Amino acid sequence: MILLTDELREHLLANGRERNADHVPVVKFFNPLGSGVWLATELDADRDTMFGLADLGYPELGSFSLLEMTSVRLPFDMGIERDILFATDLPISVRAEAAQLAGSIRDAERILYNAAQSGRDGEWNLS
Repeated sequence: MILLTDELREHLLANGRERNADHVPVVKFFNPLGSGVWLATELDADRDTMFGLADLGYPELGSFSLLEMTSVRLPFDMGIERDILFATDLPISVRAEAAQLAGSIRDAERILYNAAQSGRDGEWNLS
């Protein structure tokens, strides 16, 4: 699977030129066979270093390498994948806080989704 389309790459690069903004995640990557979720908001000019929320057992904001992600080889000749259905309007700060309180990006996604479905838009109190 192609991890970044040209359109996604350009969006991430544009966000990368606008540092210190609370960007909405552009793309979600995941390990289809285990733990590992990444929400990317920015791509540096080097076209490798991404910034966003990473969860490899504990969610944290930071940088990660696109090249490293594309080089991961999992069993059954699988690799890291892009969630082609991913869409959000929540900035990375909200997602990071939710993930840290919930303990993982995946648990936070379920909580945020359920909150939105029950009509509590804007109420993200997870404590």
